[in-house]
Amino acid sequence: MSEYFKDYAGSQIKTVRQQMENYVKDAISGSFNSVKNKKPTERYNGVFSYIGNKNQPPDMIIQNGDAIVIKTIKTYKGSFTINNSPPKDRLMWNDPWIIKNCRRIDGGQWNNKDLFYVIAWIEKRRMKYLNFIQGSCIFPEQKFYNKKIHDLKNNIYNYLESEGLEANRTIALGKVTNIDPLGITNLRIKTVWRIKNPLKIFSDTFRYDNKREFTLIALMLKNKFDTFPKKDIDAIVKDKQIEIEDVKIKNPNNPKSKIDAKLVIASW
Repeated sequence: MSEYFKDYAGSQIKTVRQQMENYVKDAISGSFNSVKNKKPTERYNGVFSYIGNKNQPPDMIIQNGDAIVIKTIKTYKGSFTINNSPPKDRLMWNDPWIIKNCRRIDGGQWNNKDLFYVIAWIEKRRMKYLNFIQGSCIFPEQKFYNKKIHDLKNNIYNYLESEGLEANRTIALGKVTNIDPLGITNLRIKTVWRIKNPLKIFSDTFRYDNKREFTLIALMLKNKFDTFPKKDIDAIVKDKQIEIEDVKIKNPNNPKSKIDAKLVIASW
């Protein structure tokens, strides 16, 4: 595992995230043993229908399956950030933040996909924990964020126009051209979303021992877990290193109610 993060010390977050993406892709495709002998295109052939774009989400999509977003943090309970595109409970085909090539995958006939946030804490070139959190367990429906963004954009646009500035409609919060007297400065108004660490959000549900070498925590809706092939579920249940629990978590769309979820923990 540490081989993926050997250049972590002193490296930029972007580099660490790229290393993390490679690790997750190899974990999902079962290609750890062929990392040195096969190119990524050979290792991932037939596994992923989309392997990401550096500026737009998601970071990968399993063929005819789930979308995945990768995040890395540097501290035990550090928060993570999402730039520009708002948090997502699911990946929607009509999401304005995804590119055309992403919409064309899997025959282009999909409407939405389950989305997982993979959050890793990497300390001293070692991954200490890895969280797989289904977006529907943590974020409300996208219409919630869309309304907030729509209202903000209108307020910003109206203010800029009232100041006599050249305001441009854009997917971001705003864009202003020729903001200075010489007309040589442009301004882009973008969003940065800062999300609490899942260990804090689900502090009454998650169990994490900092003294362990590594911990994997997965949280998903129960009805999502039940869609997995029976042989895979049986294999997880029989594995003595893995704990599985039925839990109830707050409904992101209505915190006063609870929803059924599955918690899977493995550590050593």
